Amino acid sequence: MNETSRRHFIKLSAAAGGALGLGTRSISLFAEQSVKPLRILILGGTGFTGPYQVRYALSRGHKVTTFNRGKTHPGELPKEVEQLIGDRNGQLDALKGRKWDVAIDNPTTLPAWVRDAAEMLKGNVEGYVFISTISVYADTSKGADEMAPLAKYEGADPYKETLQAMKASGYKTYGPLKALSEKEAEKWFPGKTLIVRPGLIVGPRDETDRFTYWPVRIERGGELLAPGTPTDPVQFIDARDLAEWTIRMVENRETEIYNATGPAKPLAVGEMLDQIKGAFNSDATFTWVTADFLEKQKVEAWSDMPVWTGEESGMARTNITRALAKGLTFRPLAETARDTLAWFKSQPQDRQSKLRAGLTPEREAEVLTAWKKKQMTKS
Repeated sequence: MNETSRRHFIKLSAAAGGALGLGTRSISLFAEQSVKPLRILILGGTGFTGPYQVRYALSRGHKVTTFNRGKTHPGELPKEVEQLIGDRNGQLDALKGRKWDVAIDNPTTLPAWVRDAAEMLKGNVEGYVFISTISVYADTSKGADEMAPLAKYEGADPYKETLQAMKASGYKTYGPLKALSEKEAEKWFPGKTLIVRPGLIVGPRDETDRFTYWPVRIERGGELLAPGTPTDPVQFIDARDLAEWTIRMVENRETEIYNATGPAKPLAVGEMLDQIKGAFNSDATFTWVTADFLEKQKVEAWSDMPVWTGEESGMARTNITRALAKGLTFRPLAETARDTLAWFKSQPQDRQSKLRAGLTPEREAEVLTAWKKKQMTKS
C-alpha cells in the first residue's frame, strides 16, 4: 500500500474509537449454548465496538465492568454494567485490588497505557485481550499473515509518547506504537494474551464514514463514480461481528494472535457495490474510472473512495485463515449496509449534511465530467 493510502487508513482507524450512538437495533444474538459466566473488564467500552461487546457479553450471561473517563455518552450503557471512572493517563485507582476473569483493552495505542494498566491488573485477571490493528505490519503490500514482520518504532522513547504527538506525526508512529503495545501486553501476561488485529471496521456507530459513504451515495441513486476496476479486492468487518467474535474468543480462553477482517471469501469492489445497491433497490449506475485517472484528479483511495485501496491492494488481501478456524463469522453485507444507513439517518441533520469520507456531489460530478471528456477524446 502506498504511504498516502496507508496513512489515511491509519488515521481513520485511530479516529474510530470516538464513535457515537448505539446502532439501530440492540444485539439480539443470545447464547446458542450455555456458557460459563465470566467477569469481564472492558477498558473503554463507549466508543465504536465497545458497546457491542458489552451488550453481547450481557446477552450471554457475563458480568461486565467498564473503565473509562465517563465523558463519552454517559448513561448510554445498560444499567447492568458496573462503570468505573478513571483515566489511562495516570488515574487508575478504580482498578486497584479488583479481580476479573479477563480484561479487554479496546482504546490503547500507547505502550505506557498497557504497562500502567498491567501494573494494576497483574495477578488480578486471568487473561488480557489487546485490540490491535493490521497497521502493525511493516509491509502490507502482499497480504500479511500473523507471522509477517512488524513496523519498527524509531522514536526516542515509546513510553513517553502521547496521542497528541502521534497525531502530530501524521500517524506515522501509530502502527509501531500498536506493535510495541502488543509486546507490552505479552510481557505482562505471558501465555495469557489474546491479540486481535482488525482491518477496516465498519457499520453503525462509525463516525469516520469510511464505509457509510457507499450506502448513502448508492441509495441516492443516479450515475455514481466507481473506483478502479470491479475486480479490485476489498476487506472490512462489521463492528458487531468483530465484537461478538471477541467475546466468544474470551469465553474459550483463547490466546495468541489473529488477523480479524472479512469477509470469509475474497470480495471485489464491484460485488460490494452491487450488493449494497441490491440492499436498497437503488437505480444507481456505476461508471468505473481508472486508478491512474483518479490519481491525476487527486481523488485518493480510502478517504475520497472509501474501502477501496487503489493501486496497492495488499492490505485488502490480509490473511484471516486463523480467525476463520476459530469461528469468525460475518453477517450479510446487505444487513451492514441497511443498518449503517439507518444509523446515519438517525443522526442530527448537521451531522448528515457533510460526510466525513467520500466525494461531495459536486466533486463527483466534476470528476465524472472530466472522465467522459477524456473518453470522448480517445474515441
